[in-house]
Amino acid sequence: MFWKTICALAAVLWLGACGFAQAQADPNHPSGAKSSVRYGSNPAAGSTFLHDGVKLYYETYGKGEPLLLIHGNGESIATFGAQIDYFRTHYQVIAMDSRDQGRSADTPDKITYEKMADDQAALLDHLHRGPAYVLGWSDGGIEALLLGIRHPEKVKKIAAMAANLNPGDDAVYPEIWGWAKSKLDSIPAEERATPEGKRALKVTGMMFEEPHISPKALEEITAPTLVLASDHDVIRDEHTLLIYHHLRNSQLCIFPDATHMIPYDDPVRFNTTVDRFFRTPFVKKDRLQDFVKSFDKLDAEVHSQ
Repeated sequence: MFWKTICALAAVLWLGACGFAQAQADPNHPSGAKSSVRYGSNPAAGSTFLHDGVKLYYETYGKGEPLLLIHGNGESIATFGAQIDYFRTHYQVIAMDSRDQGRSADTPDKITYEKMADDQAALLDHLHRGPAYVLGWSDGGIEALLLGIRHPEKVKKIAAMAANLNPGDDAVYPEIWGWAKSKLDSIPAEERATPEGKRALKVTGMMFEEPHISPKALEEITAPTLVLASDHDVIRDEHTLLIYHHLRNSQLCIFPDATHMIPYDDPVRFNTTVDRFFRTPFVKKDRLQDFVKSFDKLDAEVHSQ
């Protein structure tokens, strides 16, 4: 059905292949092994709860400090297979299908990033966990930032991969929007009327209208935040820097020779970068003082030889 094309469209823009489950060999996986777990469709780890009248599906894995994974537009828990495999060994990984996506139920009203961020906070309350480490990818990165703004008590550290504050050309490269809109416009009328088609149009269409987060609002986030993107991302480099510079306690990572899909394409590089940030005590650097401190130390070493 054509709705699957739109699901794949959202996947290319914002995450991995539609419906991908970590049940196949991945050459980039640290073990190189084939996982037998179908993340996103695992009754042994899955459950549901009700929030804001919506039945939401989630899965949990591992033990340790809580780590909340937030997927991207039109996707599900399944697209985080490589991340769940890695992080479940030393965190309790918590992952939920956002409303109107995956195995979670639909809502009759408009879907927004704020509602989805509130769902994530409600999940942590439901599980009596938090504050949590939070890793969001694309739309999930937007929700992670909103969690830091709206529910600061739920967040310990944030890693936001390729988030955007608005849907304009100043945030996302225009050729990306042009290609996406041409795909949406080509959906036949009969497909638009199906339940699947309506869901895909609603969720994918949201990213053409939202979010609308003021850069000033980011200054409310106190949790240490790692801002991530790739040098060939769908998000403009300047926009990623805008986010980074408006956060009080932030670090920046731009992956070289990579795209929006690095969590899938190169999970070893991506996961270890995020894990190091979570595990390392956050120290805010001073541009001048820390430079001079290291410069003087190096100068002393050189002249003592």
